[in-house]
Amino acid sequence: MLRAPLLAAARSRRIRGLVEAVPATRSVVRRFVAGSESADAVRVARELAADGRRITLDHLGEDTTDAGQAAATVRAYEAVLTALAAEGLATGADVSVKLSAVGQFLPSNGEDVALENARKICAAAEAVGATVTLDMEDHTTTDLTLGILRELRGEYPWVGAVLQAYLRRTEQDCVSLSGPGSRVRLCKGAYAEPESVAFAEKSEVDKSYVRCLRVLMAGQGYPMVASHDPRMIGIAAALAEENGRTDDDHEFQMLYGIRPEEQRRIAASGARMRVYVPYGDEWYGYFMRRLAERPANLAFFLRGLATRS
Repeated sequence: MLRAPLLAAARSRRIRGLVEAVPATRSVVRRFVAGSESADAVRVARELAADGRRITLDHLGEDTTDAGQAAATVRAYEAVLTALAAEGLATGADVSVKLSAVGQFLPSNGEDVALENARKICAAAEAVGATVTLDMEDHTTTDLTLGILRELRGEYPWVGAVLQAYLRRTEQDCVSLSGPGSRVRLCKGAYAEPESVAFAEKSEVDKSYVRCLRVLMAGQGYPMVASHDPRMIGIAAALAEENGRTDDDHEFQMLYGIRPEEQRRIAASGARMRVYVPYGDEWYGYFMRRLAERPANLAFFLRGLATRS
């Protein structure tokens, strides 16, 4: 019942101002966000690497309509990739990029600007042995994102895609993206979508997730299973075994701050475990979507405010 209001609040400037004005908010947000600077992201990357966990870094920001801000986002990714390389942490690392953060919604030539900016990030990643995954946003951007993915893969075939199981189209998109070398992160989805394009019931989203997993695990690509649900993790592991996959040709992914002990367990088992680590000042929209995904996150936030006020 709280999901829709929280997702609406994620785009509200007024509510953002109220949340950010609470002094205790930042200390609670640190559970889910590494910090404001690239040094914070590198610190967390080092901590995760110590027990075998990999990273994908997200420099927070989205829906920009300012070319200067889009360019600044590119520079932030270049800087964090350089910093990872200096620490010996870049090989095998990944960065997650929202096209809306690098110019997609600019009023003039937004798609071209986003493509060129994403290409610059890919070049920086390739130079240090890292990869890039294009984050998926709401359903209105799906075709544009996949179009830019196709363009980038002409030069950087390792660029990853994200598909959201709650969209009705996603099973077919999995078929299209299950070819050799295709890296696909499958998640459930975290945006408010109309029922005409997305499954509304959790049970239907779960069924779609399993159908999509079957396609990806049976394909020739590299599935990235983004889920905190023990049942989905178990199904993914069983499907990987059923299709003769080894620990090197698929991975599990979870969000920073959620189920860290399970993350460590998966990594210790020999499977690949990657943690999605956001950082930067533009944390509000990301944080509100995390609250909307799981009531336990909202309860944690409210308890944190109560104990720190």
